[in-house]
Amino acid sequence: MAQVSKILKKIDTTKRLSVPTRFLRSLPPFKLGSHAVTFEATDEKGEAWAFQCSIRKRGHPKPVLQRGWVAFVRSKKLQVGDKVRFIKHKNRATAAISYKVRAEKAIKIFGATFGYARI
Repeated sequence: MAQVSKILKKIDTTKRLSVPTRFLRSLPPFKLGSHAVTFEATDEKGEAWAFQCSIRKRGHPKPVLQRGWVAFVRSKKLQVGDKVRFIKHKNRATAAISYKVRAEKAIKIFGATFGYARI
């Protein structure tokens, strides 16, 4: 099981989610010459979300999720400071790969974050 988590910044809640380059190792392979790959992740309620991860054509890949991302943010009412987690799971019996996406709201007291609650 591999996972990547990120505390959301303003751009992450309005346009796209910039993810670490190591996230690419968890995704399905990009087709030869392609700069994007689509994958499906299920949330806590079992709802499926289709995301597209794209990379730059030249230089540092800088992976971002754009397609499907803003709809997910709006549905979960995510804000700056909240956290998102992507989890890749490989079924030992069938070798099938599945992805989960977890949204976590920041727990704030007097403006300071004290932890996160799954939503």
